[in-house]
Amino acid sequence: MMVNLTTATRLGLNLSIFLGVSLLLYLGRSIFIPLVLGVLLATVLHPLARFLQRVAHLPRFFACVGAILVSLFLLLIVTMALAISVSRTIEGVPKSEEEWKQQYREVQQNLSLLFPYGVERWLPPDPDQSNVYRAARDFFAGSKISEMLAALLARTSEYVWYVILILFITLFLLIEGSMLTEKVRAIFGPAEEIQNRVTAAVREMAESIRTYLVWRTIINIVLGIVLGAIYNAANLKYWYLWALLVILLSYVPYLGTIAAGIPPVLDALLFVNPLVSLMVLAIYSLIVTVEGYLIVPWIMGRSMDLNATTVILACLFWQELWGVAGLFLAMPIMSAIRAICMQVEGWERWGQLLSSGSSSSRPLIGESSWVKGRDGSSPVSAGASGTVVTGP
Repeated sequence: MMVNLTTATRLGLNLSIFLGVSLLLYLGRSIFIPLVLGVLLATVLHPLARFLQRVAHLPRFFACVGAILVSLFLLLIVTMALAISVSRTIEGVPKSEEEWKQQYREVQQNLSLLFPYGVERWLPPDPDQSNVYRAARDFFAGSKISEMLAALLARTSEYVWYVILILFITLFLLIEGSMLTEKVRAIFGPAEEIQNRVTAAVREMAESIRTYLVWRTIINIVLGIVLGAIYNAANLKYWYLWALLVILLSYVPYLGTIAAGIPPVLDALLFVNPLVSLMVLAIYSLIVTVEGYLIVPWIMGRSMDLNATTVILACLFWQELWGVAGLFLAMPIMSAIRAICMQVEGWERWGQLLSSGSSSSRPLIGESSWVKGRDGSSPVSAGASGTVVTGP
């Protein structure tokens, strides 16, 4: 029976569905976050597993295990780098009362150069008269830091189990990836047009996510090395920690870049001098501008064809649902959603709304893969980049 729904009713139903799905994602975040991370990791490691299977002539299972071991090795390197940076930072904290006072005087002098009027009201030259000095000394020299580290170590087993769960999900997806893809296609029926759309959507999602994660990782490492060298040359006290912070936070577009640039500027301002802080700010802004507007578009192309408004709103939305993990997963998830919208009939305009630039004349990915030329002899297909090519 056909039911004619008014526009208000349709909007209400769509809003209810959206709220229901959001509630489901929030309540089931302990399940969905490892699953999404496993899917992303499997997408990245799939070419490596195929390479080991074809070149090294390994059975499928051992090729997948080898790819997992490579990712585990890289994870251990990042964990060790983070642990070393944190330990060196803690070692750099002043130990004696005189060291704390000397550090306070240097900070007070640097801020006085930048703000010659009014600093002495809340940062007096004498440390014994400063409430800020006493609060900082009590926090860093007291038991709060030890308690935070103890709480972090207490949750180590939880993090280890989380990593093991993600790696097992990734392993199963790598082993059964082809079979799962065929089953997903079969869900939508035998129609060739529908199956072509499903195949195109899966291919676009895989290619865009893989391109983004691989090249984003490479670019982040290069950024960390270059900025770490600059921070070290500028005599920043915790240059190694800020370099690692750039590598990690650059996965979060816009917001992560801003967050990664604040600590080194404050480091230079407080522990070096205001002129160096301005220099660090200028160099950092120049490097991330060149990276964001020249290097990334040139290397990644349209692998993440999302406009800036979509990216910001997606980061806020997924952070609200899944916390910090949502910030890092926002870009790949939205790219997958856009790919699905571009292949579902009637949803194309939503996919174009998420895309960057004008998309009125952009061919849908795979939309014409089953369409013959006018003369019936030359099939037309659209590649992953949206470029239309003619078949032989």
